[in-house]
Amino acid sequence: MFGRMRRSAGVAFVAAGAALWGLDAWIRKPLASTTQVGTIVFGEHVVLVLLTLPFLAGALLATWRLGWRYVAAAVFLGAGASAVATLFFTQAFIQGDPVTPLVLQKVQPLIAIVAARIVLGEHIRPRFWLYVIPALAGVWLIGVPNPFDPSAHGLAPTLYALAAAVLWALGTVFGRYLSREMRFQHVMTVRFFFGLLASAIALLVLGDPAFASAHDSFYIALLAVVTGYVALGLYYYGLKTTPAVAATIAELAYPVCAILVGYFKFGQTLTGWQWVGVALTTAVVAVLPARPRDAVEPLPEPAPAPA
Repeated sequence: MFGRMRRSAGVAFVAAGAALWGLDAWIRKPLASTTQVGTIVFGEHVVLVLLTLPFLAGALLATWRLGWRYVAAAVFLGAGASAVATLFFTQAFIQGDPVTPLVLQKVQPLIAIVAARIVLGEHIRPRFWLYVIPALAGVWLIGVPNPFDPSAHGLAPTLYALAAAVLWALGTVFGRYLSREMRFQHVMTVRFFFGLLASAIALLVLGDPAFASAHDSFYIALLAVVTGYVALGLYYYGLKTTPAVAATIAELAYPVCAILVGYFKFGQTLTGWQWVGVALTTAVVAVLPARPRDAVEPLPEPAPAPA
């Protein structure tokens, strides 16, 4: 009973962290026209590394002691899921239309389910598709105002959006992989540290400046604290006891929150189908914590590695 309560709370924490990601547009909007993408991503990681600096030595040592597989997972989590995926997804919006990235992101849960089977050995229960299918239908309706007449323009934005979807899905799986052996603070810390290194390299490749104006730097710091430090703190705390396949569905609290921010803050008009999608996805995410065992057979939780 206690184990089931822990798993239920874990799913709720994952969903809460993902919902905070939905505030991204609210905070990021003042930066859109004045600061380059590489500068924003690098600035966020500078703030995040400073916030987790007390854990850095212990996190790196714990990762090293676990062996090269965990080191590789940590590098991928930071460089791939934290830095490169964000650059890809933003670039898809810049080069394409607003629909293409949102439509293609719907493949993320499917990729996570396959990767969780391969990497983590999570055997999804057949009845868990009762969550997956309605959730995918809901986010499709949210992201596509005309769900029966979608459009995708251009090869480059399509590939950028697909690459971001793959990296974020694998980030969920490798985050869970690390969380089974490491404290959630350490998983956050290595993600931010390797993300900082990758975003610094991206600055050189893109030729973007390292720092923004004082005004934009304030919003970058706010973005890092709210959608980075706090959101990922909740997320990785919950991921400690949540199977990756359940976490990837709980993460759909993000598009629900994001579209509500667009509606209430920026006056975005929603179609009837989009409201149906909001209701359907919210219902799935709300019910999921009550039945966490419907995802996979519970896996044994090893003790955290010493720092």
